[in-house]
Amino acid sequence: MTDLEATIDALWSRADTLGPGDTEALAAVTTAIGLLDRGEARVAEVDRDTDRVVVHEWAKRAILLLFRLRAMETIEVGPFEFADKLPLKRGYGAAGVRVVPGASARWGAYLGPGVICMPSYVNIGARVGAGTMVDTWATVGSCAQIGERVHLSGGVGIGGVLEPPQAAPVVIEDEAFVGSRCMVTEGARVGTGAVLGAGVILNPSIPVIDAETGEELSRGHVPPWCVAVQASRPRSFAGGEFQLPCVLVIKRLEEGRRHDKAHLNDVLRQHGIAT
Repeated sequence: MTDLEATIDALWSRADTLGPGDTEALAAVTTAIGLLDRGEARVAEVDRDTDRVVVHEWAKRAILLLFRLRAMETIEVGPFEFADKLPLKRGYGAAGVRVVPGASARWGAYLGPGVICMPSYVNIGARVGAGTMVDTWATVGSCAQIGERVHLSGGVGIGGVLEPPQAAPVVIEDEAFVGSRCMVTEGARVGTGAVLGAGVILNPSIPVIDAETGEELSRGHVPPWCVAVQASRPRSFAGGEFQLPCVLVIKRLEEGRRHDKAHLNDVLRQHGIAT
């Protein structure tokens, strides 16, 4: 553990005593958030040896402490006025990031080189990898980890997972494609190169099922290099039989092959799914 991590953990142990007047504590927390903002630290990552999501709790604690240590302020950006405890992210040009009018990110979110943000929102602690598109009205919640060369389509909602500090955030791995109006929340995970059809709802309570075998593959984790769509399955209760949501894996993709939109549309049409 580094000195900074130890300092953040020590501050966390007495968080109830801290407030905006604690300049020494604020300096340490500001240093930690700066590391997240520049991509030199991150809230969570996939351990490639175990294939598990590892959460760096000290980083989450730093974010939570920041809200205790900063006071509300008025922020003016052109004709717009905001009232918040955190400043907006800056320095897009130097970072090689394209952010069009109507898009915003909070300080403490990392955007890699080549990221494009259409009118959208990226919250503190989130990490968006190089070459990723955050399309119109998409939101990337606090601490979400979005890989490189990902496409988050229009209206996608990536949920934030800030508390408790040990809880895993949403993870979207490299090369994934998340279709329009999907909702991925509560620490769900989308594997490398996977494709979510439009309107998929994914969280750790949603079963992910193989269409060929009927096998439940996981809950809230779409495997790498596959196409998955929204579906439902019957479940019986005392009050009757009801259709509960699930996610259906309908095709396995060739590993490492970039997504061809026309091909994906054909795959979805074969299964009678709107594109």
